[in-house]
Formats: sequence, structure tokens, C-alpha cells
Amino acid sequence: MPDTDVAQSFPDLLRAQIRHGFTAAQQYLAAAVYFDSKRLPQLAGHAYTRSREQYANALRMVQYLLDRDLEVRIGGLAEIHSAFENPRAALALLLEIEQSRSTQISDLARAARTSGDYLGERFVQWFLEEQVKNVAGMTTLLTVIDRADGQLFDVEEFVARELRAGPRADITAPKMAGTLKN
Repeated sequence: MPDTDVAQSFPDLLRAQIRHGFTAAQQYLAAAVYFDSKRLPQLAGHAYTRSREQYANALRMVQYLLDRDLEVRIGGLAEIHSAFENPRAALALLLEIEQSRSTQISDLARAARTSGDYLGERFVQWFLEEQVKNVAGMTTLLTVIDRADGQLFDVEEFVARELRAGPRADITAPKMAGTLKN
């Protein structure tokens, strides 16, 4: 059954998603600072990287609206949580955000398809693929922290070994606003 948000137009949902993207970037930043304060440099580095990626994705959506000559609105952020009970709670919140974003991006795809906006539907495909990776990655990280049973050194080792690959250039990514190239 279609979500009630699908009644909104694709551009309106995309504008809302820009806000969600900037909020997610700030939430990852808050988690990164928390991890840094707990002397967990690998988790902090991972969260800082994800913050930049979320910010970049919001700018990709801005650029899409600009390219289509559609109105762009940049507004305030939703509430950001910066205090966490423990590292697991911070990761659980980030997983919730990724799961929510997956639903939102799916709603975007549905709205584009329903309205016959084939350019919008094509644009959203990259984000759908990214969300599959993002949810899987955060689910794995949460599973690792649970299996580590309080041994955060083991979690740090996992992040260093498995998640700290250098920045990858994704030539399929949509262009970001404010850049000459991707």
C-alpha cells in the first residue's frame, strides 16, 4: 500500500530528503565526536567519513534540483543527539537513521515512478544502491560490537581492518553542488 508521502511530488520529497541528508551528516558528526571523546579513533574516523558522505549526498540532490531548474530550499535540521549511553547506542542510532533513509529513498523512487518522472527515477537509483550498502555496513558494525561483548579494542581492530579503506572515487555518483566534477 503506498505511503501517504507519495502523494507529495517527487521534487517536494527530494527537498525534504536534502534536509534529512544534512541532518544525517550532523548526526554522524555528533557520533564521531562522541567516539573521539571515548578514545575510539577508528570508530570516530568511520563516523567522520560517513558524515562527509551524507553531506555530499545532500549536495548531489541540491545539484539535481539546480540542473532541472527546480526550486531549492535549504532549511534547518532535525534534532541531533550528541550524548549516548555507550558506543553501541550511538551505532544503533546510526543504523536507525540508515534504515529510515532507505525508506525515504524508496518513497522518492516510488514518487518518481508514479508521476512518470523517469529522470528522477534514474537519479534515485544510485541512492537506492548506496542505501543497501549503508544499511548492510551499519548492521555488520552493530553485530560486531555485540559479538565483541564490551571488548572495544576488538571493534576498533575490525574497523581498522575492514572499514578503513581509502576514499573511493565513484564515477557513477551524481555530481555534487559546488563542484566542477564529482
